[in-house]
Amino acid sequence: MTDTPSPATDLGAAGTAGTPSRVSLRDALGAPRDPDFTLVLPPGWTRRPVTADERTRMDAAMRARLMEVHRPDLYARMRVLLAEAFAQLDAVGAVAMFLPDTDESPGALVLPASLTARVLRAEPGATLDDHVRASIVRDGATPLLGDKRILRAERESEQHIDGESALLTTVVYLSPIPGSGRRRALQLTLVITRPVDVPADDPPLLQMRALFDLCVSSLAWVSADDDADARA
Repeated sequence: MTDTPSPATDLGAAGTAGTPSRVSLRDALGAPRDPDFTLVLPPGWTRRPVTADERTRMDAAMRARLMEVHRPDLYARMRVLLAEAFAQLDAVGAVAMFLPDTDESPGALVLPASLTARVLRAEPGATLDDHVRASIVRDGATPLLGDKRILRAERESEQHIDGESALLTTVVYLSPIPGSGRRRALQLTLVITRPVDVPADDPPLLQMRALFDLCVSSLAWVSADDDADARA
């Protein structure tokens, strides 16, 4: 497993899939930046920004691989799915995604899973306490591996794409951002896809869930000053 370095992206100013990085109200007002975060990731996995440049990079890499095996038809379909995925990430304000980088790490652990990060914000003048209570009561959220810093909730759903069905295991992790007064929290969302005939207690599925629970339990915060020093 590898540790993700702290990138320059500010949690409060996420880039979008189709536009340059947004300037957050906190930045515009000169407020202190929220700390960044690091995670220990599966072998070969990397943190990537949710930006137009990253989408272009991923599209180009995908095109090169599929054209090499003479599959322009598959590229056409995958390009649409990539655009839809970035649009969905942009819609929820995602600030980062974590994926295997098979180009840089041929031995990367490829899994039918994705992990994304967003910042959850309370209404002006409020905290996220009500949201946390609802997650506990409605979604059965519990401390991750006994760590009260991070809440974990899990749900199952079915997805239909092009006439094909798949089951999704979605795990949502929530941790308050230090210094935010419980008004902002980091939300990490894990999605694991499996065929409809694979049961919820399938050993590989249980192992993937345990793997990412361990990854998220490694969450560490990096202050804005430390982040700036690391980039100097």
